[in-house]
This record gives sequence, structure tokens and C-alpha cells, in this order.
Amino acid sequence: MRKLLGLYVDHQMTAPLAVAQHSAQMKPLATDLARFGILVVTTCARVEVYGEESVLRNVDSTIFSGFSYARIEGAAAIAQRIAEIASSAHSQILGESYISDQLAKAIEFLDPNLPIVQIARLAIETGRAARERQRFIASFNYDQIVRDIIADRFPYGEIPDRLYIVGAGMLGRGLIRSGVGERFRSTVVVTRNPKNLRKRLRRSNDIRVAFKRPAEIGYPHEPRSMVVIATADVNDEYEATLQETLLRLKPRSIVDLSAIPALSGNFVKNLNYINMYDDEFLRFIEENNKQLAPKLPILLSDIKETLHTAQILSPPMAT
Repeated sequence: MRKLLGLYVDHQMTAPLAVAQHSAQMKPLATDLARFGILVVTTCARVEVYGEESVLRNVDSTIFSGFSYARIEGAAAIAQRIAEIASSAHSQILGESYISDQLAKAIEFLDPNLPIVQIARLAIETGRAARERQRFIASFNYDQIVRDIIADRFPYGEIPDRLYIVGAGMLGRGLIRSGVGERFRSTVVVTRNPKNLRKRLRRSNDIRVAFKRPAEIGYPHEPRSMVVIATADVNDEYEATLQETLLRLKPRSIVDLSAIPALSGNFVKNLNYINMYDDEFLRFIEENNKQLAPKLPILLSDIKETLHTAQILSPPMAT
């Protein structure tokens, strides 16, 4: 086997927002780089590439331009790194459940017979299993954060009007299925193309929501409604459209779960707007991580032992 190499930058090495912005820029390269046998992992908290050293040597300056990045060498180190990521040991929210699915999706771009794919597959399974064994599971996830914010914004048994969810990707569907809209009169998915989205979700019998275009919302305004932005697919044109919509709607609160805040500028000062970098949101993350931090060494030890058993890592030398 030719020498394998991994290069990465993540939220622990530089500002989380800077990593998220860089990840969004690199994501479109994943398909092209896969043709060269390069595994690209671009999530809100990381940009990582894995493959043969000779190939990565030609792309590292393009992928990590302006960033200091870490380097790991060999199949064993790469397997351990990917397994730890899959277990959520390196996530901003320790114990979160989305990362292993994001990793599994990333390897779909590559030839399944490549050594890096086989290593990554085993590592993802190892990380997932260790997370379950050690119960390294977030005390709350995005849905619980949204629930807590709803409770804060609608206290004393006040009955809300509608919950608007912008986006129906993995996060948006997860929120709907979790029942975060149960206190509301109804749940509405905001989309630019309701017809296509209905078609895409027609097999999801557990998703019972209405679909509306932004232009159909805000007549009249709804001060007892709430908006959750659960999509990263917001370009400048769509941001302007959402701003117009939200100014008409005037909801009680807007919760933005995007790694790169979907709304910006003076606009947000006119509304009750919270994104992932605001103190209110960061307190949720800090409390969760404080609870799980004592389990982290046990989780990492579990992963290492499992990889030893699978003969991916050499057993530790006797002293």
C-alpha cells in the first residue's frame, strides 16, 4: 500500500466561523478531488483531506491556503482520527449525532475499493459503536436547544402561533421529526420550490407540515410565531428574500442553526435573532460539553482498543 496522508484544520485550531466559511468554499471540490482518490471531509467544524501522499502534495496549498493545518501519516493514524471524529469526540457539541452520517456521505464520492475508503468505513463503524457503548451522547441536540429557546420565548403557558422552518435537509427533517413544533398551531417549511420539496419528501410519512414560499409569508405579521433557519443554502439573493419575509412576519424570535449565519448586517438588530455564535447558544454547548468531558478519555481508549483488535493499530509496547 502506498503511503497515506491526512491533512486537516478544525474548530479547535482556528476560529470556528472561519473554518465554517472555508468549509463552505471547499465543499464543491469534493467530487473533483474524489476522482484522484482523495477523501474530502467538509463539515461546519472542519476541512480534512485523506489520500495518497503523492497526490495530496499537489493540492494542499489550494485546500488550506491561508490556514495552518495539521498532518497525520499512515493508515493507523488516519483510522484513529476518523474514528474519533465519527464518535463526536472532536465535535463542537460533544456527543452530537450528525457527524458520522456526514462522514459516511463523504466516502460515497470515492471508488469503494480504494484503501482510504476501506479504512474510513471501518473507522466510522468503530467510532459509532464506541459512542453507543460509552453513552457519549449529547444531553441535548439542536432540537433540545430549539425547545429550550421556545420555552424561554413563550413562558407561562403562552400558546404560540406557527413554527416556520427554513430548509428541509437532514437538520430540518430531524427537527420536524423530533416534535419541536408540538406547542405550535402548525409547522410550515419555507422553501423556494414547494412542488419539488413535496415530491422529495412524499415517502416521509412522518413529516406532516405545510409548505410555503417566502413571498407567501407575513400577511399579516405574526408576533407569536417563531422561525428556525436550518439550511446552509443561503446565497446573497436568498438572504435578501428572507430578510424581506422576516420583516413582514415579525416573529417572536429567529433561531439560526447555520454554521455560517444566514442573516447579517444591521437587519438582525431589528429582530430577536440568535445564531450559533451568540452567548445564549454557546452556553448550551458549554453546559453539554462540561457534562461529557469526563467520558472523553474512556471513549478514546475504547476506540484505540477496538482498532488494536482489528489490527489497524499496533498494540502498545510493553514498558
